[in-house]
Amino acid sequence: MGALARWRPQILSLLRIATALVYLEFGTAKLLGFPYSETLSELPRFSIFWVAGLVEIIGAPLLLIGLFTGPVAFLLSGEMAIAYFMIHQPTDFFPLRNGGIEAILFCFIFFYIAAAGPGAWSVDGLLARRRSLKTG
Repeated sequence: MGALARWRPQILSLLRIATALVYLEFGTAKLLGFPYSETLSELPRFSIFWVAGLVEIIGAPLLLIGLFTGPVAFLLSGEMAIAYFMIHQPTDFFPLRNGGIEAILFCFIFFYIAAAGPGAWSVDGLLARRRSLKTG
């Protein structure tokens, strides 16, 4: 573990970037029909799913570049908690059977990122370094 510990900030960035890229697919499938998914494409405009797609298609790129990371990750975590309890959990208690595995994992990964920060590579980090140079 000691060898990996020194790479913790970079690994956190990789987790943030990979998660944002996968999450972006859900938003683009809902709003743009790409990649095509029978269950996600052609949603009624202004439905709760359409609004979720809008949150995803705006939040994922912000998370990807690490801009406003804490608030964005917290908002996305909440969106996934709502998705789980409104859509998945009422059909069955177990995520394997109710189709909510992605919602739970996204929820807790986003919650972790909100608490841990963006990692080594982010716009937030770049802006913080610039501010410290100006004041220091």
